[in-house]
Amino acid sequence: MEICKITFLPYGKSIEISKATDLLSAAIKAGIKIFNSCGGEGVCGRCRVIIKAGEFNTELSGRISGEERKQGYVLACRTTPKSDLVVEVPAESRIEEMEILTAELKAERLAGLYTPAEEMERVPSLERRIFTHSPLSTKVYLELPPPTLQDSLSDLERLYRELRRMREIPIMQTGLANVRNLGRVLRESNWKVTVVLGNRNRTTEIVVIEPGNTAEHNFGIALDIGTTTVVAYLVNLNTQEVLGAKASYNRQIDFGEDVISRIILAEEPQGLEKLHHAVVDTINELIHKLTKDNGINLSDVYAVMCAGNTTMIHLLLKVDPTYIRREPYIPTANFVPVIRAAEAGIKIHPRGLLSCIPGISSYIGGDITAGVLASGMNKTKDLSLLIDLGTNGEIVLGNRDWMLACSTSAGPCFEGGGIRWGTRAMKGAIQKIEIDVRENTVKVQTIGNTKPKGICGSGIIDALGELLKNDLLDRSGRLKLGKSPRIVEREEKEFILVYADDTEVLQDITLTEPDIKNIIHAKGAIYSGAEVLLKNTGYTFKDIKHFFISGGMGTSLDIKKAIMIGLLPDLPEERFVFIGNSSITGAKMCLLSQEAYEEAEEIARKMTYLDLSTNPNFMNNNSASLFIPHTDIDRFPSVKKILSGLS
Repeated sequence: MEICKITFLPYGKSIEISKATDLLSAAIKAGIKIFNSCGGEGVCGRCRVIIKAGEFNTELSGRISGEERKQGYVLACRTTPKSDLVVEVPAESRIEEMEILTAELKAERLAGLYTPAEEMERVPSLERRIFTHSPLSTKVYLELPPPTLQDSLSDLERLYRELRRMREIPIMQTGLANVRNLGRVLRESNWKVTVVLGNRNRTTEIVVIEPGNTAEHNFGIALDIGTTTVVAYLVNLNTQEVLGAKASYNRQIDFGEDVISRIILAEEPQGLEKLHHAVVDTINELIHKLTKDNGINLSDVYAVMCAGNTTMIHLLLKVDPTYIRREPYIPTANFVPVIRAAEAGIKIHPRGLLSCIPGISSYIGGDITAGVLASGMNKTKDLSLLIDLGTNGEIVLGNRDWMLACSTSAGPCFEGGGIRWGTRAMKGAIQKIEIDVRENTVKVQTIGNTKPKGICGSGIIDALGELLKNDLLDRSGRLKLGKSPRIVEREEKEFILVYADDTEVLQDITLTEPDIKNIIHAKGAIYSGAEVLLKNTGYTFKDIKHFFISGGMGTSLDIKKAIMIGLLPDLPEERFVFIGNSSITGAKMCLLSQEAYEEAEEIARKMTYLDLSTNPNFMNNNSASLFIPHTDIDRFPSVKKILSGLS
């Protein structure tokens, strides 16, 4: 087998691969993150690299222009080496560190049942509720009376007796490993020990028995395992304080951007193993960074609480997800038992626990259960609607008496996928846009206030709204040639958002007509899904009192622009409530309180799933929503007023 050395710039990393290995696989093996939305199928055109030196084989692709080919551009997934290569990963193809959009960073935009009291004025009908502090892992310091001839209980019974003197524990158990070590640990510690108790499937388990008083060292991890990103909180389980938050791209994106492509890969030999290790490696890296930054030993982390969509939880636990995508679309489990974290490969204390928030169906997972819990919509009599603006577009309608949920195929465009210059929320991503057609200017704001290198979800919505508002776009999604010198026709019509000289990538950053079509389809799926839920229950958008918006994009979303394009209904702005990453919020709540976890279980049992793929109303409504803002402009009176002023 002939071996070639590949050197990646600007990283300065080299790796040896066979001549049969493509450059995308080489980059993944070298730990270099390159955009890739299609799992290496050569369709998305995101893994563009430049060959600076060496000979290679490549397949021609319409995603690479003739001019770019002259500059050495190729698709990494469709290129193999014939010799040693020097490969440059251009700025537009690099996945940089992402912006962590947490409540701590964006508190001014957030409100909900569990947000600070000063924010509650925005949702006065929600009663603030504090759950009892009863974390997944609790530490109890004990000073046991030594045995005597008169007090001759066994060591284990003595331990149980002392614990029950301190708290009410109807059912208690422990493992053989603890029993084997118990006699020695008790005597060597002079009968002074710290017991780690775990809430395990409604049973109190003695997880670990430690010599001496270690009760202060009790930490847990809350996880949001998303299709695109993984977010982790390090939590002091004694004080309930969040000590740190970190986020990373889910390494599974190297194998495809959506859950269906990953399920298909999981059906192949070693596919499930690859996907499992990809997400576990992502999680372990985040936990390692969090504990290192806070000076905490991994052995002092005893509990992990996960929220994620159904496919992500299956892949985390290495459970075959095949039947999620096959009729009648049944997951292996929605309610997963609490297990040892080590069984899933998560590196905390070897006997530490892993719990997953229950899901509802194949396409409504524990992340949505956590979101409902965090929003508090299950505790109010008012009709509420929650939308998670992510790849899968989950929607929940209901109140304290009932809840109905659906999932729409919105696609990845709100996270930058399927958009020529789309990117995720990272430094250099355009998140806000203002167009002045008279001055031929476009003002952009990027994450990190650096030079633009792409456009993320909130910027995409801004751009479409601004194009419509400035009469540069018709309602079917076609750009109006001649209305602005920024509207040009190259391979397709496109609007230049930022000229090449003002970008980090030294190319015009544009929004193309195919991009606009993708956005229209995505916004139409979200709006239509919500509309079908309402029709099935006899309500309309006007009946919604609280419209909760979940997901990182919500923290920078412009409500007026979202209404302008028909993503959100034309309601008073005060009805919209941003709750940020409600999945991680709900996971933290369940990590800290068994009562909260039991409420999450109740939410999951109460919620009914509506399958839109077999619902004729969805197809009809979706077709009508594929205009901006909608075929029926009278549904959007505020937009109609703006557009009337343009004619």
